Amino acid sequence: MAKKDKKAKKKLPMAYKPLGFALSWTSGTVAKMAFQKTWKLIRHEDDAPDALDRDRRWGEILLAAAIQGAIFAVVRSAVDRAGARAVERHTGSWPVQEPGGRD
Repeated sequence: MAKKDKKAKKKLPMAYKPLGFALSWTSGTVAKMAFQKTWKLIRHEDDAPDALDRDRRWGEILLAAAIQGAIFAVVRSAVDRAGARAVERHTGSWPVQEPGGRD
C-alpha cells in the first residue's frame, strides 16, 4: 500500500501540468481584464500606454507597467494557490513535491 501511495505522489506533478497550464492561461486572462479596468479607473482611458507609444511620457509608461505587473503577480499567485489547494483536497497530496514552486 505504501509503494502505491509513493508512486501516486510521484505521478501527481505530471498530472498537474495540464491543470497548471489551464490555470496559468486563466490567470493571465483575468489579470488582463483587471488591469484594463484598473487603468480606466486611474486614468479614464480605454488603452494603457505601450512602451513603444511615441506620444506617451516615461512616467505614464512605467506607471502602467508597474500596475500591470503587480496585478498579474497577485492574480497568478491567487489562482495557482487556489488550484493547488483544490488538488490537495481532491487527492490528499500537494501537487508540487519540491519546495520553491515555479519561480
